[in-house]
Amino acid sequence: MYSSERDPYCYTDSDVLKNKANLRTAQDLEQFETAMTFARAEEPLPSGRFSIRHYCSVHHHLFQDVYVWAGRYRTIRLAKGESMFCYPENIPTEMKRLFAWLKAERLIIGRPASEFAQASAHFLAELNAIHPFREGNGRTQLAFLAMLASHAGHPLDLDRLQPEATLDAMIGSFQGDEAPLRKLIATWIA
Repeated sequence: MYSSERDPYCYTDSDVLKNKANLRTAQDLEQFETAMTFARAEEPLPSGRFSIRHYCSVHHHLFQDVYVWAGRYRTIRLAKGESMFCYPENIPTEMKRLFAWLKAERLIIGRPASEFAQASAHFLAELNAIHPFREGNGRTQLAFLAMLASHAGHPLDLDRLQPEATLDAMIGSFQGDEAPLRKLIATWIA
């Protein structure tokens, strides 16, 4: 469960995010969000240059039917458990730093699979720590990573993804250990 300061993204006296369907229970919102994002994920994802703008457009594409703020950085501090994500005032700077690294790494193209897995684990770990959106970071990260991997010549088979192992690896990477995430990504390379 996420925790945050007083959350203007939620309905008054509720922890349910304001949504376009005006659903007021977490269960109803989760079902609606899953259905809408699954449908959008079946469509072609936005093309781009693997930039910040491209990343935000992927989030917008996936969540446009659910949230009015889809594709825009969050404006509140956010934590999950004991893990505090990047403060909102630092998100633009941290996103610029990370995407400059990705560009300097030439979008991790032309690397053997093991090096691609290592570099993409680092990228994903950093992106997760920034957590630029109020909701939908994980799905956006995976969709973007899949496009990046395909572009780099290492398409991913996300049917191999094991949700619990992936969550554990993401938590480990947040704490500085990217090895489990690297190993998982290596298993996803088709």
